[in-house]
Amino acid sequence: VQLQASGGGLVQAGGSLRLSCVASGLTLDYYAIGWFRQAPGKEREGVSCISASGGSTYYSDSVKGRFTISRDNAKNTVYLQMNSLKPEDTAVYYCAPAFINEAGWGRLFDYWGQGTQVTVSS
Repeated sequence: VQLQASGGGLVQAGGSLRLSCVASGLTLDYYAIGWFRQAPGKEREGVSCISASGGSTYYSDSVKGRFTISRDNAKNTVYLQMNSLKPEDTAVYYCAPAFINEAGWGRLFDYWGQGTQVTVSS
């Protein structure tokens, strides 16, 4: 099982990036997928999550209204469109299978794929 995040880069504040999460050895149709990020010196945090069907999406307060999660199950890919980027969005971004319940959502497996670096300059 491998989830590869890509699409990161260096962008100025106010700019946009679109991250992609491609799976191999795993059929994403069956799973909710979450995007997580880890900034230097900080704990990893959940950013956004999308249900297996794509019918439900969730966002952390810090990105709500700026980021949009989507998925194309035919391509086994989940996307994170990031607009109006801020320097505080600078982090390594990861995708992973997720669970969703009444209390919220989080990582489903003890697994982290390769992340992608997002750097937002002021």
